[in-house]
Amino acid sequence: MPGIDETLTFIPLSIAVLTVSDTRSLDDDKSGATLAERITKAGHRLSDRAIVPDDVEAIREKVGGWIADPAIDVIITTGGTGFTGRDVTPEAIEPLFEKRMDGFSAVFHRVSYEKIGTSTIQSRTTAGVANATFIFVLPGSPGACKDAWDGILASQLDYRYRPCNFVEIMPRLDEHLKRGKLQG
Repeated sequence: MPGIDETLTFIPLSIAVLTVSDTRSLDDDKSGATLAERITKAGHRLSDRAIVPDDVEAIREKVGGWIADPAIDVIITTGGTGFTGRDVTPEAIEPLFEKRMDGFSAVFHRVSYEKIGTSTIQSRTTAGVANATFIFVLPGSPGACKDAWDGILASQLDYRYRPCNFVEIMPRLDEHLKRGKLQG
């Protein structure tokens, strides 16, 4: 059965949260606050939290900076995953991925479907890995952030979760770079 192995030690991660919105500030950003609260309550470190407008370059600049920062293990964005003209977060972030995580979207939609039914198809949530950093692109509603954290991320970002989790593979995410250096 999947679950937490209490004999193992919890390993806190450094997680950055980005809200993509033309209208929110840190004072009224409920989705970013929801994620920040869950991250710290789980025992992880909130390494940074920011808000950028629905603009491809602004999103890429912020996420790209965090990807380049070796102190950040995980990036979670919220907002900009719909179908309107201003929803550009997947377009901004997916080109940064070295590897896509298609299963994240599939599981997110399954979890979300249980809460909001077929309305889940209005989200283009996505995930991937870049520079040994996990990146999760979530919808902008607090409910979607709760669903993603509670239904997927809380367990996958916990080293004690069995049968497997993201934390245990983190040391090997950049092994292609190490091999290249050894061969060169």
